[in-house]
Amino acid sequence: MSRFKDDFIWGAATSAYQIEGATNVDGRTDSIWDTFCRGKGNIRDYSSGEVACNHYENWQHDIGLMEQLGLQAYRFSISWSRIMPNGCGEVNQAGIDFYDRLIDGLLEKKIKPYITLFHWDLPQSLEDRGGWQNADIARWFGEYAGVLSERFSDRVENWFTLNEPQCFIGLGYHVGSKAPGLQLDVKESLQALHHSLLAHGHSVRALRSNAKNPIKVGPVQTGTVAYPFENNPAYKEAAYRATFNVHGSNEDNHGYYQWKVPVNPLWNFAWYADPIFLGHYPEQGLEVLGNKAPKFTDQEMEIISEPVDYCGLNLYSGFPVVADAECGWYAKERPLGNPLTAFKWSMTPEIMYWAPKFFYERYKKPIYITENGMSAHDWLSDSDKVSDPQRIEFLKSYLKYYRRASDENLPIKGYFLWSLMDNFEWEQGYEERFGIIYVDFESQKRCFKDSAYWYQSCIKTKGKNLF
Repeated sequence: MSRFKDDFIWGAATSAYQIEGATNVDGRTDSIWDTFCRGKGNIRDYSSGEVACNHYENWQHDIGLMEQLGLQAYRFSISWSRIMPNGCGEVNQAGIDFYDRLIDGLLEKKIKPYITLFHWDLPQSLEDRGGWQNADIARWFGEYAGVLSERFSDRVENWFTLNEPQCFIGLGYHVGSKAPGLQLDVKESLQALHHSLLAHGHSVRALRSNAKNPIKVGPVQTGTVAYPFENNPAYKEAAYRATFNVHGSNEDNHGYYQWKVPVNPLWNFAWYADPIFLGHYPEQGLEVLGNKAPKFTDQEMEIISEPVDYCGLNLYSGFPVVADAECGWYAKERPLGNPLTAFKWSMTPEIMYWAPKFFYERYKKPIYITENGMSAHDWLSDSDKVSDPQRIEFLKSYLKYYRRASDENLPIKGYFLWSLMDNFEWEQGYEERFGIIYVDFESQKRCFKDSAYWYQSCIKTKGKNLF
């Protein structure tokens, strides 16, 4: 059996607010998630990330677990308000020191650090000044990125800018289910999104201009990937068009009718990725969004499209499509009883082949899968073990399709399993467990789930155990 290529990177991912805890020590100030968690009814189990996995204190132990797993890389995010308590200006040395220790500890164990600049935890001090609605945030984010590059690029080669604008803008500013819990109209939300794209461009420039050594950088996208219901050219073209479709109103969106799901115009790939990789907003999106689209200049698009080295994709679930003579594509209704994760997301491993294929065809950049995994109903047995066969089958099936992309010589560079450990899962609190390491949040005890041992073998064999 063929294996993943020798230079393929095997890793796992986390984010700062979800695991670090220590939210009010060593100079860190509130993020919007600290504030959001205090709001009545915002978090399902009324919890917060105040303690989370207490990674701030347990980082050495956690690196030891990564080494035991055989991880080659670890993708983690930086807490902006731990580095810059006011969001800009003053730098907090205690925050720098924490990440210095973490980076050095990873390198000592021969684990490559991959840093994400921003994973949703905007400093509350900047939200008080308008947050992503304020055009100045592009400059603030550039300043923050420059500080991180200056302090860490002597040891960190790989960087990601903004994690999933579809979520922190689309769900945080438009839908309101995530921090800061706003419900702006589409036009206001798209303007905030435009500011986030500008922030991305400013951060790429700042990372490079302040780098001590050569670095690589790219964005991280998420969305719902379409894949062809049947393997023929017409259905492939339909799936490609559906994957990069920008939604307008319900009346514009074909097969979404049958699912009876309200269309979110901010939940798509192309509106975020086209400006970065192609230097312009997608024409189809401009058409369906009309006067809701933000005003922009050629100079702004030049900043947004600052050259990057790769594309990160967070992939969880997708949907099958068929070709349609009238609309171009139509979403195929999923069968009754289709496999679901504990989060009620459909299991669709096909996206691990079609997403890299479609993104490389459109943007011609190497691909990292920066998140992929599933929430399961996990608990400790009497013998302190966690049996999670569904997660193993999930990972095995998704990675088989990713291996298919490798076999076709698509430039896939690595895989970061979500997540290294159970953690604070945003508005779901601690009721969803994505980790391959089980965390008892009362005692902070960690233990490998069966899936961790399986992933350990997968890394060791370069994926040969998939078969």
